[in-house]
Amino acid sequence: MAEHDPAAVLMPNSTPGSTVTPWDDARERFGGAPVYWLATVRPDGRPHVMPVQGVWADGAAYFCTFHGSVKDQNLGANPHVTVTFGQDALDLIVEGAASTVTDELVLNRVGDAYKAKYGWQVAVRDGVFFGDSGSGMGEIPWAVYEVAPARAFGFATDKGFSATRWTF
Repeated sequence: MAEHDPAAVLMPNSTPGSTVTPWDDARERFGGAPVYWLATVRPDGRPHVMPVQGVWADGAAYFCTFHGSVKDQNLGANPHVTVTFGQDALDLIVEGAASTVTDELVLNRVGDAYKAKYGWQVAVRDGVFFGDSGSGMGEIPWAVYEVAPARAFGFATDKGFSATRWTF
């Protein structure tokens, strides 16, 4: 997926004189966050929020979950998600649809990103991740999901209060 600059606007609840947070800055912080909060929707409409470890690569957020988990089941019924984190005076919310990744070239790039970020060594087999014995992932299949952002919201507090909305 090709990365592009989204349209950005300063939201009205920003303090006077604040400026739009550049997407490059928000994306860099997003990529470095150790943990994200992933919100999915159960088939009966109830929300489900869990922490996940993920990476940013190829213009999208990626996370993995084991086959059959609540997240995996929820995504099978409704792919719409929200991924959030807060750190370094920026809270970021990314909305989009999650899609299963099975392409081995993409999985290998995402696996390399996981190794660089978390030290995990994953094996790609049959369109999923398998962890090595030292990764903490175990030898169970992990489905990999891509979240291509549709829109995002950033709330920066390092220079007053700046609320930015990006549309992709």
